[in-house]
Amino acid sequence: MKYEAALFDLDGTLVDSVYDLYMAMNLTLTELAFPVVTQHLVETWVGNGIEMLVKRGLSGDMQVSEQLDEQLASKATEIFYGHYEQLVGEYSVLYQHVETGLAALRNTPKALITNKARRFTVKLLDKLALTDHFDVIVCGDDMAKKPSAEPLLYACKQLGVKPSQTIMIGDSKSDILAAQAAHIEVIAMNYGYNQGENLSDYNPQYLCDTFLDIIPVLTQR
Repeated sequence: MKYEAALFDLDGTLVDSVYDLYMAMNLTLTELAFPVVTQHLVETWVGNGIEMLVKRGLSGDMQVSEQLDEQLASKATEIFYGHYEQLVGEYSVLYQHVETGLAALRNTPKALITNKARRFTVKLLDKLALTDHFDVIVCGDDMAKKPSAEPLLYACKQLGVKPSQTIMIGDSKSDILAAQAAHIEVIAMNYGYNQGENLSDYNPQYLCDTFLDIIPVLTQR
């Protein structure tokens, strides 16, 4: 086959996890006497790790405020971790056809590459019975986060495949840029957390509307 292995993003690609993040965010903001934010805003802020998500919540905007105090941001992140620890996986659901699609790809070596910290990733994967689908799991606190190429290249090495034999499946600009930096072809999913970006502007090799659309791409010869 053209692709010997597949690398998957987690949030916005396999799992709709925004409600857990939204709840943890507003509990954090309330505890610090900051204005609460909408679920839609949180959805547009997801994709660059929890530390950045919290900074955006404190700023009330995608663009982090230049006046944001770093000590406050660190305190808020720790508070967020506490709330998210309790909430992770509670309201998260798999996107349509993810279970069917991963089962269809059971013979394809697969890695999960997420900017989420390992302690939350493991809990979420276990709750949604996803862990056994992946041969390698790379998390945001293991090494550089996407859009760095580092986690993708590390996953390829662990799977024993060349980047040219691999494809990345994600829902955001960070996924596309990471894949391009690693010289890995990429499928962009239209349904996830794209931070308001038109993903076609970043020239992924493929754009897919549903998870099952990736199957003919991954199984082509």
